[in-house]
Amino acid sequence: MATYHIETYGCSSNRGESREIERALRDGGHRPADGPEDADVAILNTCTVVEKTERNMLRRAEELEDVTAELVVTGCMALAQGEMFAEADVDAEILHWDEVPSYVLNGECPTVTPDAEPVLDGVVGILPIARGCMSNCSYCITKFATGRVDSPSVEENVEKARALVHAGAKEIRVTGQDTGVYGWDDGDRKLPELLDRICDIDGEFRVRLGMANPGGIHGIHEELAEVFADNEELYDFIHAPVQSGSDEVLEDMRRQHRVEKFREIVDTFDDRLDHWTLSTDFIVGFPTETDDDHERSMDLLAEVRPEKINVTRFSKRPGTDAAEMKGLGGQRKKDRSKAMSELKMDVTGDAYEEMVGEERRVLLTEDGTDESLVGYDEAHRQVALPKAQLQGLEIGDFVDVEITGHNTVYALGEPALPNDHGTQAVVEFTN
Repeated sequence: MATYHIETYGCSSNRGESREIERALRDGGHRPADGPEDADVAILNTCTVVEKTERNMLRRAEELEDVTAELVVTGCMALAQGEMFAEADVDAEILHWDEVPSYVLNGECPTVTPDAEPVLDGVVGILPIARGCMSNCSYCITKFATGRVDSPSVEENVEKARALVHAGAKEIRVTGQDTGVYGWDDGDRKLPELLDRICDIDGEFRVRLGMANPGGIHGIHEELAEVFADNEELYDFIHAPVQSGSDEVLEDMRRQHRVEKFREIVDTFDDRLDHWTLSTDFIVGFPTETDDDHERSMDLLAEVRPEKINVTRFSKRPGTDAAEMKGLGGQRKKDRSKAMSELKMDVTGDAYEEMVGEERRVLLTEDGTDESLVGYDEAHRQVALPKAQLQGLEIGDFVDVEITGHNTVYALGEPALPNDHGTQAVVEFTN
């Protein structure tokens, strides 16, 4: 489990991005530090509005580099003038904001500590359903902190979910190191039953299933797909990190699946669900990854076309077996990461482009920039509604939205368009 420190400069858009970064890190079990000097990683979200601001950003990056173990720089200056940090001899990882969480997680399972309890963050309830995992990945240090899976009963988790709903949660995020192995410590695969029971709770809300390794959910993937098809409360979304398109690399990583099992999971959900989101992860530059292995990963990404993709450059974690392997050069990892990230943006952009002109039911969960609000459709695809607050919408509302455009990694929408009679269609809000 890592501790993090985030500093944000500039506009409300940057502040919204930092909030998303922090939420993803918390979902992964990471916790805020008291200050940069106590953090495992410091994240600097930059602004570049004028030359004076640029100088201030460089100076602050230098200060943070001196006091923290690792520095990540994101935001406008990082993307527009990232080379300035290297020219100033600042040792930092320069990333787009949505790449920051996966970089910090380093392809590892999220960490849920033994004392993890449900948390209500606005209208989002975070529900850890188990601790530990059943994997032994060669690159992952998380397993040293968490141990084997320990699953509270279905009834206990349902009661926690019910309490979150009664406290005002409109979205329940089911989390764990590997949600797919929930119940394995008792010799039973209980995830489908748990999701069914949570969806039976009285109230209007949605449920998002957290990360489930392909090796864990393959044995229940058909039953799980049926649960998704039967329950409209479930976001039609799974996060199944494949990590590589090469079986040889997966073996060296000691992953519990091979590429064909991953494909079978995707095919089953394709058969059962019309509009759903596949989220997956790739680790680029694992020590044994050849050029051919990398091309297999690129081919797999292009084939299955996930709507959400996390690309992480491999970095060694002390004490892991992979740390003892002879690594690849930094430039080679950087080149492979760049190529996959470019393909990722093409694939993601195509997915959101296909939504334009369609109507989606969106749950609004957070503030956006200016008067906008941000939410998620039935497949947990992010939708921003400009001027939503001026239209009387609030966080926690469910609203029917026409998708009018996209910005590659999220959609843009407007509440109900006029109907055929020329009058404004009724927009249903649920508080």
